[in-house]
Amino acid sequence: MSTEQNTTTLSASPAQTASKTVYPVLFAISFSHLLNDTLQAIVPAIYPILKENFHLTYMQIGLITFVFQMTASVFQPVVGNYTDKHPAPYSLTLGMLFTLVGLLVLSVANSFILVLVSVAITGFGSAIFHPEASRMAFMASGGKRGMAQSLFQVGGNAGSAIGPLLAALIVASYGLGAISWFSVLALLGGLILFYLGRWAFRNRHLRLSKKAGQAVLEGISEKRINFALAVLMVLVFSKYIYMVCIGSYYTFFLIDKFGIGIQESQYYLFICMAAVAIGTYAGGPIGDRIGRRYVIWFSILGAAPFALLLPYANLFWTNILAVMVGLILSSAFSAILVYAQELKPGKEGTIAGLFFGFAFGVAGIGSALLGMLADATTLEFLFKTCSFMPLLGILAIFLPKIRQE
Repeated sequence: MSTEQNTTTLSASPAQTASKTVYPVLFAISFSHLLNDTLQAIVPAIYPILKENFHLTYMQIGLITFVFQMTASVFQPVVGNYTDKHPAPYSLTLGMLFTLVGLLVLSVANSFILVLVSVAITGFGSAIFHPEASRMAFMASGGKRGMAQSLFQVGGNAGSAIGPLLAALIVASYGLGAISWFSVLALLGGLILFYLGRWAFRNRHLRLSKKAGQAVLEGISEKRINFALAVLMVLVFSKYIYMVCIGSYYTFFLIDKFGIGIQESQYYLFICMAAVAIGTYAGGPIGDRIGRRYVIWFSILGAAPFALLLPYANLFWTNILAVMVGLILSSAFSAILVYAQELKPGKEGTIAGLFFGFAFGVAGIGSALLGMLADATTLEFLFKTCSFMPLLGILAIFLPKIRQE
C-alpha cells in the first residue's frame, strides 16, 4: 500500500472506514505492541542476572513475577470498563510512560525491594496499554476481528521474543544499567501511540453494537454465555500456567539439566518465544474462516503431546518440542479473546482487560507458586507437572457455536 493510500485511509470519514479494514492502524498498533512487550519482556529475561546480583531464591524470582503481573492484572479490567464508557485513546501514551519510568528505576535498582517497586510501575504501564490497544485493533478490523487481534497479538509476542535477545546481547554484557538504553524504544512507542490516539478519537464509532451482537447470539441464553466465559477463563489458565513455566523457568531448566551458560539459555528462550510469535498469527484468520471454537479446541489440546514429552528429551529435542508447543499453543489467545468479545458485544475494552488481566494474574500467582514448587522439588519435576496443563483444552467442547458476522 502506498504512502498516499495510507494517508487516505487514516483520514477517511466514518462512513468510509466503517466497512473496511484499516491496515495502517493495525500495523501501527501491532508495532506499538511489539515495542511495549519488548520492554516488558526485559524483566523476566534478566531473572538469571537478578538472581546472581541479589542472591535470590526461586521463590523470590516468583515474587518478582507476582508483583509484575498482578499490577497489570488488577488494573486491566478497571481500565477496560472505564474506557468502554469513557473512551480514552490518549491513555496509551501514558501507559508507555509508566513502562519507561519502571525500567529506568530497574536500571538503577540496588536492592530487592527497589526491584519490586520498578516492576510494579512497569506492570501498571501494561495495564493501561492492553485494553485500549486491543479495542483499537477491534475498531480497525473492518469485521476481520480474528485477523486483527492476531496481528495485534503477533506484535506483542514478537516483542516477547526480542526482549530476551536484547537481554542476552546487551544487559548480560553491560549490566543492569544498560536497561536505560531502551528508553529510546519507549519514547518511539509513546509518539506512535499519540498519533494512533488521534485516529481512535476521530473514529470512536467503529465498534460492535449491542444490537448486532444480539443478532449473532440469538438463541443463546445469558446463563450459557456466562458459563462459556468461565470455560474460556479455565482455558486461559491452562495456557498461561504452562507459558509462565516456559517464560520464567525455561532458562533455569536448560542451565540446570544440560549445564549450558546463561547467554546460551537466553538464545534458546528467544527461539521458543519467536515460535510463539509466529504461531500467534494463524489462529485469528483461521478462526475467521472455520470458527474460533475449533481453533481454541486444537490450539490448547493439540499442544499436550509435545508438552508431555518435553521433560524427558535431550537438549536438541527439548528445544524442538518447546518450539512445537509454542507454535500450537500461541494461536489460542486471539481466538479466545475475540470469541469472548463477541459473547459480550459493546464490552470490548472490559473483556480485553478481563482476559489480559486474568492472564497476567494467572502468570503472576502461577510464577510464585511454581517458584515455590521448584525450590521444594526440582526444575525437572516442575516441568513434568506443568506438562499436563494443556490437557484442560478438552473443556472447549462446552463452548457454544455462535454465528460469526
